Amino acid sequence: MRRIVPLLALLAGIAPGATAALAQEPAPGATPAAPQTYESEIKNTKGEGIGRLTIRDGANSLVLRLAISPGGLPPGWHGIHFHAVGDCSDTAKFLNSKAHVNHDQSKHGLLNPDGPDEGDLPNVYAAADGSVNAEVSSETPLTGEGGLKDGDGSALIIHAKEDDHATQPIGGAGDRIACAVIK
Repeated sequence: MRRIVPLLALLAGIAPGATAALAQEPAPGATPAAPQTYESEIKNTKGEGIGRLTIRDGANSLVLRLAISPGGLPPGWHGIHFHAVGDCSDTAKFLNSKAHVNHDQSKHGLLNPDGPDEGDLPNVYAAADGSVNAEVSSETPLTGEGGLKDGDGSALIIHAKEDDHATQPIGGAGDRIACAVIK
């Protein structure tokens, strides 16, 4: 980058001394900004807390960590998705969270050639005791344009079954069995 900027500056007729401002490289020894962190309780269909969602949002990726207590979920694979509204108040089915976050109207599925939508995430696995300790990443930002913490927030939804990452609209993931508000 340091070699390209002076060459571009020369071609554009910019004084060689002005190239430092164009490069905008961090000062030596400067530390990058700390990732923004967000935490929320994960609730089941009875409205009981079953675990914790922690999100860390960095410059290139959002890292989502799920910690669900024993007995929190049925054992096996579960689809997880970001949904468009941060509302988990209707604990029977969590339908107030609406559909997936999907600003550009992409098709569902991490394996879909016309996808994924912004709500698509990898599956998580609940151990035989129903606990989950998982970490996944997403390019969907926490804040800013297209961010999860927009005007009405978002929700992390955990489904009863695994997501096949291709079938429309939710990869066959089934009922919504847990929810965490992101506001």
